[in-house]
Amino acid sequence: MNLLYLQQAFTILLSKFIKFGLVGFSGVFVDFSVTWLLKERFKVQQYVSNAAGFMTAASTNYVLNRIWTFQSTNPNVAFEYGEFILISIIGLAINTTILWLLVSRLKLNFYVSKIIAIGIVTLWNFAANLAFTFNGV
Repeated sequence: MNLLYLQQAFTILLSKFIKFGLVGFSGVFVDFSVTWLLKERFKVQQYVSNAAGFMTAASTNYVLNRIWTFQSTNPNVAFEYGEFILISIIGLAINTTILWLLVSRLKLNFYVSKIIAIGIVTLWNFAANLAFTFNGV
């Protein structure tokens, strides 16, 4: 491989990661809004609220990432969405574990812990979706 090819590949990957991050940032707003609404207004248990917020954000993120980040034209949208959601569910397990450890064990603030967990899970989600969900793009 030549240096130009590596630079182009890195530029494309970086561009996708930045777009993925921007979509993810919009997902943070969706996630926090749903989590806060359920937890604070409807008094739903905090980890259930977290899961609902996370999965709502994952669904909106799928649509935005399919259209904008990866520009997928895969005609099998249901399968692609299923892969994305499966990766998100694994991310949710990672998210919830980190959240539980930071809140229950280290006694950090719930929302500060949630931000840390989201940052870590973003790396997982990008790598897994790049490798599996949108690997042909």
